[in-house]
Amino acid sequence: MTAQQDIHSSGIPVLCLSCEGRHRGPCGALDPDHLVGLAKTASRHKVEPGVKLVGEAETVDSYSNVLSGVVKLTKTLSDGRQQIVGLQFAPDFLGRPFKMDSPINAEAATVVSLCSFPKAAVVRMMKDAPEFERRLFKQALVELDAAREWMVTVGRKTASEKVASFLLMIARSIDRTVDPAAKSACFDLPLTRGDIADFLALRFETVSRQLTRLRADGIIRIENNRHVTVDSMSGLERRCGG
Repeated sequence: MTAQQDIHSSGIPVLCLSCEGRHRGPCGALDPDHLVGLAKTASRHKVEPGVKLVGEAETVDSYSNVLSGVVKLTKTLSDGRQQIVGLQFAPDFLGRPFKMDSPINAEAATVVSLCSFPKAAVVRMMKDAPEFERRLFKQALVELDAAREWMVTVGRKTASEKVASFLLMIARSIDRTVDPAAKSACFDLPLTRGDIADFLALRFETVSRQLTRLRADGIIRIENNRHVTVDSMSGLERRCGG
């Protein structure tokens, strides 16, 4: 029997075989029977940059695993001003169980591939598979820890440290299969420089100036204004201010 046949005989749905959501996301907690049940309700689709995935205060009727790409999370003030409050990457779970409506806006920052499930299917799975529910709670706690770390970045770090911290976060998050000890990394910036400035509470010109400084110091290279190569991950980490 071939290795591929062994995989199929395990009862894993074809849709889920190579899915990072199954290997590293909440679906990894499900046994084959539960995975089959959830997969029957799933739909995969791609979303173009700028498309709203869910609006603030909108009723939630589905949840998704992020399979690829970057999702931008924002909050809107009463006068229309908007603040980026977070980013999500594969294989993050998009949506907040136990709430009737969404507390945030979610928008595709890049081309995003999603695997979506009806809300009722996810609620049922949390009841039938407690480990699935624990995985969702674990992600929520990881996001809480990350938000607290980001409060320090935005509130206390210098402009240079903020930009370096942002680049390091993207390098580590956009492809989580990469060895954390890797000496270099390549990625496309998922945000415009204006959005980066918003995220870091900086001016557009300040972000551009700090990127230029990192490039002049040989820490990064930038091509076509968006493609970044970090030649020295350790050097970038030292620029983050601890």
